[in-house]
Amino acid sequence: MKGIFTIGADRRFVDELARVVLAQYGGDPLTLADVRILLPTRRAVRALREAFLRAGEGRPTLLPRLSPLGDLDDSEWERVAGDIGSLDLLPALEPAEREAMLARLVAAFHDEGQPVAQSAAQALKLARELAHLLDELTIEGVSFERLEDLVEESFASHWQRTLRFLRIIGEEWPKILAERGMIDAIDRRSRLLRARAERWRNEPPATPVIAAGSTGSQPPTRELLSVIAGLPQGMVVLAGLDRDMDDASWQALDASHPQFGLRQLLEALGCERRNVQDWPGTPSSSARHFLISELMRPAETSEAWATPPLSSLDHVTRVDCATPHQEAVAIALALREALEQEGRTAALVTPDRALARRVAAELKRWNVEIDDSAGMPLADTPPATLMRALIDAVAQGFAPVALLALLKHPLCTLRGERAAVLAATRRLDRRCLRGLKPDSGLDSIRARIADARLADPRARLELNALIDRLETATAPLTSTVAAEATVASLLEATLAAAESVANAEALWSGDAGEALADALARLRSAWTDRAAVAPAEWPALFVAMLEPETVRPAYGRHPRLAIWGPLEARLQHADLLVLGGLNEGTWPPAVETGPWVNRPMRAALGLPQPERGIGLSAHDFAMALGAEAVLLTRAEREGTSPTVPSRWLARLDALFGYEGVDQIPPQYIQRGRRSFLAWAARLDRPEAYRPWPRPEPVPPLEARPTKLPVSGVEQWRRDPYGLYARRILDLRLLDPLEAAFSAADRGVALHKTLDEFVQRHPSGLLPPGAAAEFEQLGAHHLRTLLTSPAERAFWWPRFQRLARWLIALENGRRGGGARLLGSETDGALVIGPRERPLRIEARADRIDDSGDGTWDIIDYKTGRVPSKDELEALFAPQLLLEAAMAERAGFTGIEGRPAAVRPAYWQANGLGDGGKITTIDGSEELTLRMLEQVERMAARFAQPSTGYPAVPWPRYIPAFNDYAHLARIAEWSTAGGGEE
Repeated sequence: MKGIFTIGADRRFVDELARVVLAQYGGDPLTLADVRILLPTRRAVRALREAFLRAGEGRPTLLPRLSPLGDLDDSEWERVAGDIGSLDLLPALEPAEREAMLARLVAAFHDEGQPVAQSAAQALKLARELAHLLDELTIEGVSFERLEDLVEESFASHWQRTLRFLRIIGEEWPKILAERGMIDAIDRRSRLLRARAERWRNEPPATPVIAAGSTGSQPPTRELLSVIAGLPQGMVVLAGLDRDMDDASWQALDASHPQFGLRQLLEALGCERRNVQDWPGTPSSSARHFLISELMRPAETSEAWATPPLSSLDHVTRVDCATPHQEAVAIALALREALEQEGRTAALVTPDRALARRVAAELKRWNVEIDDSAGMPLADTPPATLMRALIDAVAQGFAPVALLALLKHPLCTLRGERAAVLAATRRLDRRCLRGLKPDSGLDSIRARIADARLADPRARLELNALIDRLETATAPLTSTVAAEATVASLLEATLAAAESVANAEALWSGDAGEALADALARLRSAWTDRAAVAPAEWPALFVAMLEPETVRPAYGRHPRLAIWGPLEARLQHADLLVLGGLNEGTWPPAVETGPWVNRPMRAALGLPQPERGIGLSAHDFAMALGAEAVLLTRAEREGTSPTVPSRWLARLDALFGYEGVDQIPPQYIQRGRRSFLAWAARLDRPEAYRPWPRPEPVPPLEARPTKLPVSGVEQWRRDPYGLYARRILDLRLLDPLEAAFSAADRGVALHKTLDEFVQRHPSGLLPPGAAAEFEQLGAHHLRTLLTSPAERAFWWPRFQRLARWLIALENGRRGGGARLLGSETDGALVIGPRERPLRIEARADRIDDSGDGTWDIIDYKTGRVPSKDELEALFAPQLLLEAAMAERAGFTGIEGRPAAVRPAYWQANGLGDGGKITTIDGSEELTLRMLEQVERMAARFAQPSTGYPAVPWPRYIPAFNDYAHLARIAEWSTAGGGEE
């Protein structure tokens, strides 16, 4: 046999290839062993090896010599083409070293005096894009001299500057390589392929050579395939050539069509499509083959569109899911179902790495570990995340969030027991790190420990010991980042610190640890003697350096399930193929030209346009659609945004539309809805759902509070369950880590300012400089809150308006005889049944004697004041209860009783004129009603059978409820009111 063949997309490529090779050459094991088969990838080599085992039914036999075309190394050259030494090829530059060198060049590139790369990490990412462009130029045989032919004036100014930089690279990069005595890896590979082609052209092998499955997308590969096709025993076996496409469509193909690359390859081989033979025993005449052909018909010949028979969709199912989560669940169910049939295999094919991770996670509910061909990003493995947490903590001066991320990492032991470190870390978190962000450095953490309220004196020693051990462990990195340092020294310091923070054996063991050790060894070698970077840039640069690295588990994955990317899926087969993520921008991918050249520049240089990638993606889809059983999936939304179905699904909709007035979907969609979509909806749904009732715990009497602040009374009125959680269970919301100053903090500062001011001037007219004095007090108390110019520009003018309003108000009141009775004064009253009295406590912001025996009970407000409705419904008890305390002489340090009480809210917010006074109308009656209400509540809650319901009055729920999640309000609440 010789010539050019094709195996249809509806056939199992590697099985058909193995079947014919065994039939042709398997009679003599030695002859079979002399057959050379070249395949696109190493994974395709493994797939063909397994196909030979299946075809031989497991019998021991010699196999042909299988080699990858796309990943050639010296040992494979020796096996396939002879002595590598005779080629006199320079060694290839390591990819990491190449990226480091290009990153330095990019970092030095300035555009109008400004660096193009804003950070070392960005320079590295741009260097990777530049390396990809250099590889494209090499593969397509475009010399750097072609850059000189581009006319700068034809492009926008920023592209002109980019072009000048590329010309510099074109001049300097070959010199750099020559100085090091190396060449680019892709250049070396291209030379090997061309040398192999030249050798076989001049010295044809005496044994069969088969090149199978390659699309010939690169010129060196096409040249080699052309030589193989002309060998005496040479065969080129194409994957999925559409021999039935009409000539008009064949000529109309563009770069985005799956057959475009094969047409280019046939032109390079000098072969007419009609002369391509079907691989023996594989005529492509099935209904599925016809479907794929019509599905991919060029738009220019759409008038010739023919509807494939419905049988072409036999064993094809489609599922349109609402969300990516639902899509992952549906796919996991399909894969899990495949395992119910003995020996059945299944694979998910998708370019969407997030979807792949979701599916792998869903399969774990059945204890199924699936093999993902893309592996796991090395940067996300435990050893790497420990190093990232370490670098972040040091770079951020051990800020609480970064510090806890490091200390809570599972590998962090500080050369001690993990359990002890975790226990101390949790105590440090709760007792010392909450609230405002401390100053940078571990000494600030020690100061927090010294100020913390700790019941056990040994706890302080334990926490200080934890910080001491952390300081010792991180010292190598802390000292290195104190100033600019080279990447090599930062790597060394990070490694030294990591081995002190974690147990070295745990850090470097396992697949992830070994992969990280190998990657860091390459990086240390590559980044030696590079320019220094700023300490703040090290965290992002470290992540960027690890970005291309992945880790694949050596074993422990399911033998019948797999996740493949479209590239890895080429030439492989499974009984069920799930094609997931079929949305525009995912599969096919979005078209991007890259940061270094635009479309006109690519055209002028003779580089293929990015639509070529769409064509390769379409070819992958077409080949996968030919599988025996296919499940097509997509998600209709991504987050809150709708998605666009893949163009191939849109073509399917055009071929097999919804029927009739009722728009009945075609059967392949109905199958998906009845099975996987319905199963996904039911998977986590309980057999019966009973809404949980409103919680109403009934604690024993001895556990119930006998003392409440007035704020607690309001919580009692609005949400008894919240009072139960706060006062009986003693559950308190933790302050956030690294909290920012809030409106509440500004309110506290204003209260302190007002208190200090009126204490200085309790009576009489204010002195002439009172406004300036008030502003000075405010500046003192707000000094830590208004730190940024923007905050000061916004808040300080409001405070000044407040000062002017307050001074005018005070002088007016004092001129009428008003005087201060108390500021921030404590008060109390006792109510409830005699056998179980309830003490209510308050701290009044201010109490004034207006001069006629009436006492003003004043509550400063920087936010909203209670509405009239809330006051009349008795859901704002604070001022009313303080008025009752005044009437009962319940305030400490204030003698006598008022003739009358006038409660009022002073809105001191700096808005409008600066402030506003809201007096409670009918306060005497409201106070009496409030007391009666609280008396009734105290008596009722003194009964052992009375419970604490959650938000019994939906109209008056608390504005801020720290316990809503514990009460599960969203689960049981309904619209409408409640009753007490």
